[in-house]
Amino acid sequence: MAEPRRYQLQNDRANRLIADLLDAEDVPAERRFYIQQLLTTVLKLHEDGAGTGDLKITNTALKELRYAYKVFAPYSGVRKVTVFGSARSATSEEAVTSARLFGKRMTEAGWMVVTGAGAGIMGAAQEGAGGEKSFGLNIRLPFEQEANPWIASDPKLITFKYFFTRKLFLVKEASAVALFPGGYGTMDETFELLTLMQTGKSAVIPVVLIEAGPKPYWRIWHRWIAGTLVERGLIDPEDTSLFRIVDTPDEAMGEITSFYRVYHSSRIVGDDLIFRLMHPLEPTQLADLQDKFGDILKAPATQSPGPVPQELNEFPELPRLILPFDHRSFGRLRQLIDFVNQF
Repeated sequence: MAEPRRYQLQNDRANRLIADLLDAEDVPAERRFYIQQLLTTVLKLHEDGAGTGDLKITNTALKELRYAYKVFAPYSGVRKVTVFGSARSATSEEAVTSARLFGKRMTEAGWMVVTGAGAGIMGAAQEGAGGEKSFGLNIRLPFEQEANPWIASDPKLITFKYFFTRKLFLVKEASAVALFPGGYGTMDETFELLTLMQTGKSAVIPVVLIEAGPKPYWRIWHRWIAGTLVERGLIDPEDTSLFRIVDTPDEAMGEITSFYRVYHSSRIVGDDLIFRLMHPLEPTQLADLQDKFGDILKAPATQSPGPVPQELNEFPELPRLILPFDHRSFGRLRQLIDFVNQF
């Protein structure tokens, strides 16, 4: 059998120059593969004859990714909640007050707040959190979107040209998401987030939909979700477990913080889903879990006092719950996390 072709340029001299460049930059062995691949990809755009417009998009997107990684890196150990909602000044005073209080409550609980840096709901949440404990991910638009004054001069303000790079960080950096009433943008963010979790492209995190003001918003939305999408079999009934509708900032904070009461985080290792837990389950609790959730497990769940083989050695002090998960039933997985958190 022929050896698979390596991912490299057609020009051998250029491949050697990439290797020399890695040596000149003292790129360590554990990172060398990825840096080599990145450099090769950039030059393959030239080999492929990519158009100038495509080069501009790729160049801008890569710069935005690099800079955002850099800004978030010092705060990787702090949990963050992303807040979505209307940027318009017509936002109800009740919603603004609720968002401001939510931002304050979350930072008091030791979290940081991430917003889209705009006015309205975003500005209120930013004001409540304060610039020191929040991030603003702004988007360049011809209207509506100047950075709010609470983050405008802060180094944790990042301005993006593209929605797709901005949205990556709004979800990637979030250990929870809070959604207030909003327009097309809020609906887009709501459905994208739920789609990412439903398909396993993003980790399951707490998602709270906060009612604010005299008229219901999310409960009307939920009436359509349950009455149309669920009723017609377009989503599973369990998929509605991926979010919670609440009425107050304190309820929202409680939903978010209780999600991490026993459950800490997760990683996929081979075919298994590994939960890091704050403490191990008792044998009777593990048996109860198996009984209630055997429909989404391909084999019995087990435990380990620390990291399993092939897992990154993150949080070595935390016990592991090893789930032979079917990697399909993410609404049920959210129910499993709720079950674990009650112990």
